[in-house]
Amino acid sequence: MVVLAASIISKSGKALVSRQFVDMSRIRIEGYLAAFPKLVGTGKQHTYVETENVRYVYQPMETLYLLLVTNKQSNILEDLETLRLLSKLVPDYSYSLDEEGIGKTAFEILFAFDEVISLGHKENVTIAQVKQYCEMESHEEKLHKLVLQSKINETKDVMKRKASEIDKSKIEKNRGDKGGFMALQSNISGRIDSGFGSDTSISNNSGGFGGGSSFGLSTEMDSFSKPKGRPTSSASAPPKDFGMKLVTTQRTNQFLESLKAEGEVIVEDVRPSVGQSKAPASLPSDPVTLSIEEKLNVTLKRDGGIGNFDLQGMLSLQILNQEDGFIKVQIETGDNPGVLFKTHPNINKDLYNGENILGLKNPSRPFPSGQGSEGVSLLKWRMQSADESLVPLSISCWPSVSGNDTYVNLEYEAPSFDLQNVVISIPLPALREAPKVQQIDGDWRYDPRKSILEWSIVLIDNSNRSGSMEFVIPAIDTSDLFPISVCFTSTKTFSNLKVVNVLPLKGGNPPKFAQRMLLATENYQVV
Repeated sequence: MVVLAASIISKSGKALVSRQFVDMSRIRIEGYLAAFPKLVGTGKQHTYVETENVRYVYQPMETLYLLLVTNKQSNILEDLETLRLLSKLVPDYSYSLDEEGIGKTAFEILFAFDEVISLGHKENVTIAQVKQYCEMESHEEKLHKLVLQSKINETKDVMKRKASEIDKSKIEKNRGDKGGFMALQSNISGRIDSGFGSDTSISNNSGGFGGGSSFGLSTEMDSFSKPKGRPTSSASAPPKDFGMKLVTTQRTNQFLESLKAEGEVIVEDVRPSVGQSKAPASLPSDPVTLSIEEKLNVTLKRDGGIGNFDLQGMLSLQILNQEDGFIKVQIETGDNPGVLFKTHPNINKDLYNGENILGLKNPSRPFPSGQGSEGVSLLKWRMQSADESLVPLSISCWPSVSGNDTYVNLEYEAPSFDLQNVVISIPLPALREAPKVQQIDGDWRYDPRKSILEWSIVLIDNSNRSGSMEFVIPAIDTSDLFPISVCFTSTKTFSNLKVVNVLPLKGGNPPKFAQRMLLATENYQVV
């Protein structure tokens, strides 16, 4: 007996799983399987079909066929016994006898076929033996897992004991703090004059300060924080909320120290002082300031290609003094045909189209002055493209899972633009430890609260048009590394728009002007 192939096919002849046990080309076995549904007649009880070259031994399984392709010299009884054994194995490995169930358990079914048939001949095995061989149980592996689980349980017990010890120490510390605070209160109460005590409101079941009656901590806190009478001198009463601030700070420090002792990564929120606060943005000092700003929205695909490229730009004018508003702005546009310009409704379009000069329709009116930090918009433009070569910064991510670790390699390329303050943010699943960065061109920072790894490059120019980063994290689903967000700025723009000159309308010397150019990302992602 020689079994050429064991297959599971649909009623239309589509091969779902097929295992060949002799040298056979793919075209040949696909031809055999595609011809089988045409040979099966309806209403017949046969379990085999013969052709000139091969014999089909089959068994229907709901909407599928379990099929053996053999040569015509094989023993039909042995073939039927092999088919019967395979028909019992397939339902044990596939949760449903349809295309979806067979497709999800294809490898398990193939392994079972290999245990039943070897080089085209049936092995003398039972169903229980096939399952045992496929499971490949190992006593050493079980022993290793038991030892590992015992270590995990032991570690959990140690953690529970330490947690209970920390809780006990906190309770004892709080008791000591309360006792010291009560002693402090009793000493202070003797120094406060009786007038202050009579003006202070205390609950009905307690006397005033002068009466010498004892009272609880809540009443004590009310007497310190809410005096209703006349204020006393600083020597007579402690500062407001003095006791509560002392206890809160101490408890917070104890909690942070306990977390650090357990191995948690603590990022302390350091609040800057008044002297360290950021200075406000500097206002322009020149009489006339022209700002060219472009915002970039790009979506790159992780496997290559571009999903979206949208650029929006604006030329704005800011004038400090109203007398400098009687001007015209002469510009020079680049040779980029994909950029579409649009002027403000108050701009003279004929003057712009003919001479590339931006001036008001009514020359007797000045440009508005004192428009804040944004100024007044003169010209807007937009650019959309599907050309990947226009992207100023491309990011490639190559994750690979090896054992219990995921190795991630990232690479950037900036072919033509000089970029500043580049930050590439990679989302990560929650980690107990920071990623292990093995190689990097630039700097990195891990934010454990947001679980984001930031790769920063201060400047990208001709000296570092490309760079890479490699880090290792525990094994994860590689799709969790996306979307990757990117932000950067540049002084080079896509429109290549430049302000050539500022022309006065009333004659005289042209006012001094400053020109600012900025390309910035608004939404730049790799998905």
